[in-house]
Amino acid sequence: MHGTIFTLLKRYVQTQYDHSTWVNLLEASGLSATDFNHKNVYPDEHLYRLVGEAATMTGLSADELHEKFGEYLVPDLMYMYQKLVKPEWTTLDMIEHTENTMHRQVRAEHAGNTPPVLNVTRLSSDELFIDYVSVRRMGALAVGIVRGLAKYYDEADQIEVEPTTSENGEHVRIRVRRVSR
Repeated sequence: MHGTIFTLLKRYVQTQYDHSTWVNLLEASGLSATDFNHKNVYPDEHLYRLVGEAATMTGLSADELHEKFGEYLVPDLMYMYQKLVKPEWTTLDMIEHTENTMHRQVRAEHAGNTPPVLNVTRLSSDELFIDYVSVRRMGALAVGIVRGLAKYYDEADQIEVEPTTSENGEHVRIRVRRVSR
């Protein structure tokens, strides 16, 4: 897992709770000496342990935490990859182009970077399916990112996000559509 994810997770925990919560989370996960660097790649197990301990601490499920974190990530991700994003894109356009823009860039930066594969099928100007494929089984994070994109593009009240399969499988299908409200 890319170190940027851990850096942003630390900031998320500190802003949603406080610094001592982050320290307690690291200690409970057995990672107390770990200082994550955004330029490195870390074992996925680190993230699983952190999220598992956070679920225990908060009483929320791992999927709920992944979704909340996914929403939180969007402004930073959009800032990091702003040069790849076309100004005329909407939420659905962004999703449609993520694999061939942002994910391609992430993979090119470091051989250890392995974002999920997003196979997007655009059904119409207002609807698409995302087929999320990853051995990490973090489809809930993708659902959160989609919701965060809708907020980013000021379309949150118009975008419906519906996982049509379990969010913690290696293959997750997510339906996204724009509706009139």
